[in-house]
Amino acid sequence: MKTKKLLACLMAGAMVLSLTACGNDADQSSNDQNDAETTVETPVQENTEADAPSESTEPAPTVVEASIDFEDGSCSFAAPYMQPGNAAEIELSVADFNGSKALQVKNLDGNAPFVAIDVASLLGADVSKVANIEMDLGVSFDSGNFSAVSGAILTWSGDDAHETSNDWSVYMENANPKTAAAPVDGFVADAGNLLIVSLTDDVSANAGNGSATLYIDNIRFLDASGSLVGADTSVAFAAPDGFESNGPDRSNLAGLTKAVEFSGFATSAGAWGQAGFDMPQEIIDALVPGSVVEISYSSTTGNMWLVMPAAEAGWMRVGVGDADGSGQEYAYTNNSGSVAQVTYEQLAAVCGDDVSTWGATMQCESDGDWEVFSVKVGQAAPSYAGLKDAVELEGFAKSAGGWAQDGMDMTQEFIDALVPGSVIEVNYASSTGNMWLVIPGATAGWMRVGVGDADGSGQGYAVCDGSKCYITYETIAEYCGDDVSAWGTTLQCEADGDWEVYSVRVGTPIEFKPINHIVNLEGFAKSADGWAQDGVDMTQEFIDALVPGSVITISYASDTGNMWVVMNGAAAGWMRVGVGDADGSGQGYAACDGSTCQIPYEMIAEYCGDDVSTWGASIQCESDGAWEVYSMSVGQSPVE
Repeated sequence: MKTKKLLACLMAGAMVLSLTACGNDADQSSNDQNDAETTVETPVQENTEADAPSESTEPAPTVVEASIDFEDGSCSFAAPYMQPGNAAEIELSVADFNGSKALQVKNLDGNAPFVAIDVASLLGADVSKVANIEMDLGVSFDSGNFSAVSGAILTWSGDDAHETSNDWSVYMENANPKTAAAPVDGFVADAGNLLIVSLTDDVSANAGNGSATLYIDNIRFLDASGSLVGADTSVAFAAPDGFESNGPDRSNLAGLTKAVEFSGFATSAGAWGQAGFDMPQEIIDALVPGSVVEISYSSTTGNMWLVMPAAEAGWMRVGVGDADGSGQEYAYTNNSGSVAQVTYEQLAAVCGDDVSTWGATMQCESDGDWEVFSVKVGQAAPSYAGLKDAVELEGFAKSAGGWAQDGMDMTQEFIDALVPGSVIEVNYASSTGNMWLVIPGATAGWMRVGVGDADGSGQGYAVCDGSKCYITYETIAEYCGDDVSAWGTTLQCEADGDWEVYSVRVGTPIEFKPINHIVNLEGFAKSADGWAQDGVDMTQEFIDALVPGSVITISYASDTGNMWVVMNGAAAGWMRVGVGDADGSGQGYAACDGSTCQIPYEMIAEYCGDDVSTWGASIQCESDGAWEVYSMSVGQSPVE
């Protein structure tokens, strides 16, 4: 993962504290405890040394036998887990709780805390001995009052790091903390296995207590006989594949602009259970051609779709695909199974074009236990994978408060790259997730570009995902004119909350296509050195899915960020497809962002022909640097 500067003083300053507070500083902890001791004087009795003045201290904390008791002050093996759609910014430290030291998980933004513990590094080869995990979980509130909380202990186990969930709760103040347990479904060494503790149901905010602070203590890794497995708490957290990404997982999805939040849409149900709410007028008004309903969720199957229970056309599932045997249109779901999109066109196909006949209620459903964290409706926009032939505006590393601008003069090389069809990419963070440009010296006047309706102007919208922001040449030209020389020499950034920009580039955009109806090519987990190929034979199901409009998606990592496929048995000859100019051929470019790569059917057909039967039975991957592929699939993109 590309490491960025944390938005420490703007958004999550306490994250830095979590890195320094979790040191291995037992001496300092001991000194702090001694400073807090209470000294009680006793009467002096003469004629005996045994009766000399003495001190009595508070009772020593109860010693609990555990693999990790946090008394050494170390928590370097723990880290925030930010991939779930409802994940909170958190601060990790070791603090006093219930008479001993514990891992303190401070909630910074009111969402759900997720903290990961690297069992693989802690236990090494002994991780395979663990059959059960126990830990003490407690909470406190700034108000001093108590509210019931609950969450889950998740384990990533096995060679495939599959996730298993076990619920925990603290419902009574006189049972705070409470011991929770989670059986382990076979930890495997060197497989990226983890323990993740979440606090997902916190009613304290509604009770006026503020967000709960979670405490984790006395973690006990137990083998099949119930004996403790020892842990090395000096290790540092090592993120496995799938734990981090280059930003939010927007794989398979459309970009989104002009988004309207469905206020209060947070609900859950069991498999094939529906739950939802009446739509406010602003959501109904946003449901227009080209719009998308976007759902942030979790489910045990990874699937999610909508139910329109009161449509005049009847009770309707929309986006269910073949989960109920109907073979209906599929929702668009990212590879993480955390965000789903259902288009207006999919809704209209079953409910009709007149939104007034869709009924007042929108519900969600899945074929596994599910929870929805938020729903929004916005306009579908391009989903950018990045830029090719990019020119960076060197030195653009700026930050400011909300509604404040900062920037620099553009170089001539950057100005020359501002041509029709080009896109400016801003790599950033902001407390609101928004970002746009300011052109302060344009002949047409001081101009915000891409601000959307943040300032009430309803101006053109930038495409932002909270990590990267894209503004097209055409958006700038609409307000500043087609003559780039009239734009002035200065480029600035701005947001409606505290913001930080790490880099600014301009180039030709590479776009991801939204895809659904995904067929996985089982067993495609391969790796090799640069310019080396490896792959598998395609299954018949995979071959049958290779039709016009289909897209191959590769989940991968590589030293260079590049990835493409090789059709080594094609009748037309041994073919690289999507290599771009990496081999000097200037061939078509795959759409790659460093973790996801897309190659459309049409690109393969250009070199191998339209008859899939002539493509050969094998498909391989390759890159110009050492690479690893985790999965390959093929899906359908909307007909343009």
